[in-house]
Amino acid sequence: MLHLVAANIRQRPLRMLISVLGVALGVNLVMLFTGLASGMAKDLERRSSNVRAEILFTRPGSMQLTSSTASLDVRYVERLKAIDGVADATPVILYVTQGSAGFGFERLEGIEWKSFAAMNRMSITEGRAPSAANEVIVDATKQRNDNLQINQEIKLFGDKSYRVVGVYQPESGARIKMTLAAMQDALEAAGKSTYILVKARDGVTAEELAQRLEAELPGNKIQLTRDISTNFERSVPFLGTFLRVLVALSAIVSTLVIMLAMYTTITERTREIGTLKALGASRGFIIWTIEQEALLISVIGLVIGFITAFVAGAAIERFSGLIFEYSWRWALVAVAIGLFGGALGALYPATRAANLDAVEALAYE
Repeated sequence: MLHLVAANIRQRPLRMLISVLGVALGVNLVMLFTGLASGMAKDLERRSSNVRAEILFTRPGSMQLTSSTASLDVRYVERLKAIDGVADATPVILYVTQGSAGFGFERLEGIEWKSFAAMNRMSITEGRAPSAANEVIVDATKQRNDNLQINQEIKLFGDKSYRVVGVYQPESGARIKMTLAAMQDALEAAGKSTYILVKARDGVTAEELAQRLEAELPGNKIQLTRDISTNFERSVPFLGTFLRVLVALSAIVSTLVIMLAMYTTITERTREIGTLKALGASRGFIIWTIEQEALLISVIGLVIGFITAFVAGAAIERFSGLIFEYSWRWALVAVAIGLFGGALGALYPATRAANLDAVEALAYE
């Protein structure tokens, strides 16, 4: 039977190739989009985990993963420092812009370097800290991905030129940082910040400090930094819905491509099917033969789809700096989509072939 299936595929290589590419497209959709979503979220979580402050103090609704506003008065810094249990506080402006590769997004931070670096145990490994309004520093990953050199100029906020004056470590928060004053000037938000990082004194837990801040400064949003980094995927609006729609679309594409290929194949092989029935082939034999052909096409499509998805992901990561992180869970979903779509797509054509009248099939022109 397998010899018959292989022979049928070899007889129609172009149709087989189109069917394989249809299945491979479904696999690519699932693996690339879910890998990008997971990779970028995990990368943000890792960088967020390097923030050493225990509390993020901000205004309600002022900080999201893909958007931000500078609405918090920096004078809150002195009020926070005066609260018992606070070791230090430093303001930050978070700004989200389009990625340098033309897609995705990139986060920028305006900070007071001395206090921010001391709080988060960061240091300059090359160059120096920013001081002028047109100066920025980047982390080592950003420097490597974009091949940046000290004193090289980059474009931010659309068409404004900024000069890279240093490289810092470890990765923490946004990959590009400038002075708080420079960010305030660029956003026309004098005296404002997005949030304030608060460091607890030794012996004071994050929960205790959060309660004290809530009591002293009610009406503000107080978050534990460890909670912010738990799952960034949930911070992207409708990301889960988007991924579910993508998976459904992939399943539909695979199913329709296989169904169309198998249906036209049955029409072209009507006389062959009639011959098989005349020789005593059962309905189950014919259905299973066609299903095997569809499953074989699906398996080939899955292999090609996974290979191209990994190669494409590596190329995009290499040339754009976007992060891909594939998971076995989504890989199994892609396999299920390919095999189930192939089997389901071939079911109707296979049933139609099995129900052909042997005499009419043999007389078919």
